[in-house]
Order: sequence, then C-alpha cells, then structure tokens
Amino acid sequence: MRILAKIGGAQLEQPSARAALCASVAAARAAGHEVIVVHGGGNQIRTLVDRLGLEQRYHSGLRITDAPTADVVLMVLAGLVNKELVHALQTAGVRAAGMSGADGATFHARKLRAEVDLGYVGSVAKVNAHLVETLIDGDFTPVIATAAPLARGEDAADDHFYNINADMAAGPLARALDCDALLFLTDVVGVLDGDRERIESLSPERCAKLVSGGVITGGMIPKVDAAVAAWRENKDALVKIAPAAAPNCVLAALEPAVGTRFEETL
Repeated sequence: MRILAKIGGAQLEQPSARAALCASVAAARAAGHEVIVVHGGGNQIRTLVDRLGLEQRYHSGLRITDAPTADVVLMVLAGLVNKELVHALQTAGVRAAGMSGADGATFHARKLRAEVDLGYVGSVAKVNAHLVETLIDGDFTPVIATAAPLARGEDAADDHFYNINADMAAGPLARALDCDALLFLTDVVGVLDGDRERIESLSPERCAKLVSGGVITGGMIPKVDAAVAAWRENKDALVKIAPAAAPNCVLAALEPAVGTRFEETL
C-alpha cells in the first residue's frame, strides 16, 4: 500500500512525539508499505516570527504573509522542521530524504485569493511527482515541505516562495502519486459529534451539516474541508483524520476503529 501521511507541525515540536511518529513510519515500512510524508510547521513559524519581531496577522485562520515572513516560512518549513524530521526518521531506521515544493518542481503555487490580500499564501497549481517517485523507487521516504514558487505564467517578476497549507496540498499530491491511503495525523482522535464521540465515517453532506450546526468548529473546520477536498480528488483511496498520538499511528489509522474516514453518503 502507498500511504501519504500529513503531519502537523504541532506533532513535530517535541522530540519524544517526533520520535514516536517516526517509529510509526518505520513500522509501516517494515510492514511493506510505501510512505510519503508531508508536514506543516505553523507553531515553529510563529516562534521565529516573534523572535524576529515581525508582525503576526491572520485572516480566517490563514497567515497574512508579507515578504519578510515569506522568507521565514521557507527557512522554517524547508529548513528547520524538514531537517529535524528527516534526522528523526533516519534515527528510527527509515531512509528519508527531505525536500521542498521547489525540488524537482514538485509543487507550483498560484496566489490564493481571499477577501483580503494574504500576500505570499498559495494553493496548489500543479504537481510533478517525478522526483518523489524517484525517491520511492530508491527506497527512500520523501519528506516534503510545501513552500513552493509560483507556476509559470502567474507572475514572472515574483520570485518569492509561497506558503501552501500542507493539509490542502496533501490531496493533489496523493492523486498525483496514486496513493491508496491519505492520513491526516493530528492531535485529536477524529472528528467528534455533538456528544463529543468519535465519528467513524463522514460524507461531505454530513460534514456541511455539522459545520452549519456548530458541531464542527474552530480549527477543525479547515481540517475537515481539506479532508473532504482530498476525498473528492481521491475517491478510491482511504482518506482519514486520525490521531498522531496513537501507538504505531500510521498502521493504526488504517484500522476501522481509529479516526474518521471520509466517504460517500451511505
């Protein structure tokens, strides 16, 4: 099975949690699966932005990213977070190779349009899976940071890297790689219902009702939106929000009793 695991930056801050995640990737590989890792790093970006005295501004949960902040995003995602994760994977016995969206022209971005100008915030315009496939063929686990340059023709004069939300990048990458499973590994047991119980499976229609009814709120809304979008692009794949803290979380997330699966209305 080919598995794409999206790991949030919050799960990578502490060495012990990072080591446990990497051990779970090692276990999945030992079980015969191919694993691709896509990661975020929002908390780590906030820390360095504060340290540098830059302004933190957000709109609808998205960071408004000016030119200096775009440089910080690239340094943190493609540098600090990516290389710490690669090192932890290799310590766990996983052959890992870190890369950004620019490497092998894997991701190209388009500027994300919103009610306000978000600056250097992008969405996926194009995926080129050749380098990732080459790494997999070489028995490496690709570790991908989603900072990427603009697609050709968007703005020839703009050479800044754009920050692409890792949740939203996961679906297009999973489709390009023909993944069998796409796992959003996060700090919750899954999507919860009004009684705070885990929902085993969710359709896009039920997701919309839970959001409009105020059951799904806050930071879970963009996570669910990303999972729904990923499922629409990969309807033959297993798409789940699942807990990163579970023992052997990658293999555990493949089981029906773990996390929330996204699928068609039953």
